[in-house]
Amino acid sequence: MSGNQSETAGKPGTTPGPPRRYRFGVFEADTRTGELRRKGVRIKLNAQPFQVLVMLLERPGELLTREEISRELWPDGTFVDYEHGVNSAVNRIREALSDSAANPRFLETLARRGYRFLAPVERMAAGEPSISAGQPESASSNETASSAELDPAQPASGTAGKSRTRILATPEDLPRTPHAVVQTLFLLLQLMYLGFYLGALTNLAEVEDLLSPLRRATLVVMILIVTAAILIPVRAFAFCAILFRAPSIREKFLRLWPFLLPLDVLWSLSPYLLLHHINFGLALACMALLVYSPFAQRSLVLMGAGQPRAVSVPVR
Repeated sequence: MSGNQSETAGKPGTTPGPPRRYRFGVFEADTRTGELRRKGVRIKLNAQPFQVLVMLLERPGELLTREEISRELWPDGTFVDYEHGVNSAVNRIREALSDSAANPRFLETLARRGYRFLAPVERMAAGEPSISAGQPESASSNETASSAELDPAQPASGTAGKSRTRILATPEDLPRTPHAVVQTLFLLLQLMYLGFYLGALTNLAEVEDLLSPLRRATLVVMILIVTAAILIPVRAFAFCAILFRAPSIREKFLRLWPFLLPLDVLWSLSPYLLLHHINFGLALACMALLVYSPFAQRSLVLMGAGQPRAVSVPVR
């Protein structure tokens, strides 16, 4: 690497070279403060991952090899498992940018070679104002649309999109949790739903008896049967796709989620189908928990359920 690139990629705030600021999409990186921001809101990113990010921003569209990264992060003679270290730094960058290794918007992995930064990068002039929350990312509509495409957490434009941002969590709102934990919790939720569907269909006679006092009991039973028949394959798909980390499962599930939401809320009433076995208070408590379940599933997917793990590839 050239001396200029080495200075830029040094530890934030300690390099002898002039501090620089980079803008890509709705994100900004400031080498003077060592901070990454999204629309003016600081995103936590430790020193080494930020150092790697700056190296990528300095050379957008170019291959940055794992050897170059390791030489910059660890001086000669430093003993370190750099394979794990580089993988960890890249994973932290992806988490901060809400990016995906399977369907990258920013950081692409080139197998056995290194990494490449995909998005356009703008080097900001000294004194140029940063993007703040609520401020348009760009003066022109074309640039604004481009920024929205590069921000996976950006909702659709309009009032509905703004209200969703206030209600639904974004990746920046969620804690960093081990992949095994979020994966297991998501799979357990799918098994729970499958248990409700199969239990209701297995005990239809009991359910019909319980619903018989209702004016339109037959219609309620038919809705129960039809929705269970639809949702059983949907749950099986979600379970298998997350378990085997199907490509782009995060994006597919998030597109499917608005259609699942009303059905999941409807099935939050399913504890009342067990009133022959539990009391009303327990059914009410279970219903309250089930109302939250669809939102929990969405959060778990945003936290990394189903995303592929980084694989250490020996460098030759």
